[in-house]
Amino acid sequence: MLEKYTKKILSAKVYEAAIETPLEIASSLSNRLGNQILIKREDLQSVFSFKIRGAYNMIANLSKEQQQAGIICASAGNHAQGVAQSAKLMGIKATIVMPVTTPPIKVSSVRSRGGKVVLHGDSFDEAYAHAVKLQQENNLTFVHPYDDPDVIAGQGTIAREMLHQHSPEKIDAVFVPVGGGGLAAGVSAYIKYLRPEIKVIAVEYEESACLDAALKAGRRTSLKEVGLFADGIAVAQIGKETFKVLKDCIDEVITVSADEICAAIKDIFDDTRSVAEPAGATATAGMKKYIERNQLQGKTLVTVCSGANVNFDRLRYVAERAEVGEHHEAIFSVTIPEKPGSFKRFISHIGKRQITEFNYRYNDASNARIFVGLKTTGDDERETILKRLQEDTYHVLDLTKNEVAKMHVRHMVGGHSAGVQNELLLRFEFPERPGALLKFLNALGGHWNISLFHYRNHGAAYGRVLCGVQVPKEDIKDFYTKLDELGYPYWDESKNPAYEAFLS
Repeated sequence: MLEKYTKKILSAKVYEAAIETPLEIASSLSNRLGNQILIKREDLQSVFSFKIRGAYNMIANLSKEQQQAGIICASAGNHAQGVAQSAKLMGIKATIVMPVTTPPIKVSSVRSRGGKVVLHGDSFDEAYAHAVKLQQENNLTFVHPYDDPDVIAGQGTIAREMLHQHSPEKIDAVFVPVGGGGLAAGVSAYIKYLRPEIKVIAVEYEESACLDAALKAGRRTSLKEVGLFADGIAVAQIGKETFKVLKDCIDEVITVSADEICAAIKDIFDDTRSVAEPAGATATAGMKKYIERNQLQGKTLVTVCSGANVNFDRLRYVAERAEVGEHHEAIFSVTIPEKPGSFKRFISHIGKRQITEFNYRYNDASNARIFVGLKTTGDDERETILKRLQEDTYHVLDLTKNEVAKMHVRHMVGGHSAGVQNELLLRFEFPERPGALLKFLNALGGHWNISLFHYRNHGAAYGRVLCGVQVPKEDIKDFYTKLDELGYPYWDESKNPAYEAFLS
């Protein structure tokens, strides 16, 4: 199998559409981590992602009859642009089915490359089903985003370039992001055939880790929920063909959080001045985690920056979370006496550390509860600060890893209400589509009083909602039945310490 894919990679038809992207030294990151870090810059392709390689190779290998009949795909992102650009270069008609919720910038990008855009459905699954229907009705060829041998071979040309751009005997490990697995399959097949001593590490976003789940189960399995922050790799099930390759060629799978991805976006920007999309920075986040876990020094590590098609409005969220992801911000809830001089005394205990956030509102005559963010050099300094404050008799809660605190409470400090009875606190993910809030209100609002509501969107296909609902004890069972019928992912945060400190 590996020999077959290596031959297909060596003969892949990609360079009429794609460029050989540079393998650049990340100087700042290398110096900081004590290893030589090389970034494969797939964000520099004409469509700002590696997807052009696999799309073009598959389309170029179709028969003349298939090409003349036309092609179709379903995508809301990079694959759509890769297919549209490839079809334009070859003079082929391409139909791209996209969800109606796709950001206008991505729709216009596909149209500018000559693709016929069909907007259908609120989700990718609905768009995909419609694309399959159109394919059958119009005798079109479906261009799969990852689960096709020619697509895999096209993506594998990245590995071919790596091994002649840098002495392969000096490369210790390559880190590759995984969604459906096309990129990882192509890269790992080529490397393991020619240089089996080089480790190939797959990296997944922790909320869409379909390869990790499949390897643990020993078979392909479908995730019940898929987080959409790293939307370019938000896949519920690893590909059938890609899994055949990956189960034998991947040395390890690492999963990373959204905060760790945000920190990696900043790292890539600091070295390249390019803003990677979350999926594009995932491999770098995994590499950093691997270095820290294994205490590596003096190694040569390659990471693939797979794309830079990031929505501009997502950058606010990325910037906000990058410091936490890099462990450079600590967030605490601190109780101090409600009397003159207390703030001054507290600040003196912090020392000359930079304060990133300070939220407070008067609540009662005896104690003040403050929400404070501090710039730190890492987890060790955070622990030192926490210990010192506790030794100085302050009551302190460490909220640095508390999702509700980071996402919602920091924007709502001062919202205590003694008059609210039977309040449950729920965290939701709302789909970003018309009618989502109305559906929620129809399900719950007419039955129980909503006592708190905070919404945030970070440029993804869903918004994050914190909601307080007054539910009498006798209604609890009925309430949760309604939530399950609603179908939105939710988490009960009623016992969350950040809520108890600032909002309950």
